[in-house]
Amino acid sequence: MIKQATVLDVDLIAPLFDAYRVFYGQESDVEAAKDFLLERFRKGENVIFLALENEIPVGFTQLYATFSSVSMQQFYILNDLFVAPKARKKGVGEQLLNHAKDFCQLKNGKGLALETATDNPAQKLYERLGWEKDEAYLHYFWKNPQ
Repeated sequence: MIKQATVLDVDLIAPLFDAYRVFYGQESDVEAAKDFLLERFRKGENVIFLALENEIPVGFTQLYATFSSVSMQQFYILNDLFVAPKARKKGVGEQLLNHAKDFCQLKNGKGLALETATDNPAQKLYERLGWEKDEAYLHYFWKNPQ
């Protein structure tokens, strides 16, 4: 089952969010993860879809709204997608991605954007679900040295 999470679900999401961050090389800190998520919910800055299997959290995706000045439309950044190892290969990631697409359509958004590591095997899933690799633009990032 996939549900749109609320601030009341933070205790369910935080361990998954922490595991996601650890997957990307960060130190585990469930309390900091919880605080981060609470802040996003309190400020209305995110949309999270939570996957539950027998009422146990097994995955999530987190979206952030942004805008395209050129098209003058809102779109969403699919910033985070994580499925617990025990729930992989069961279609959970696909369900989460499809829920995000349905949400975007419901909100009449321009689309969804995501970025992923070049060696992430989920690329096959993205492409199978109609996501297109952007080969027309380069993406740059400036990192604050402080």
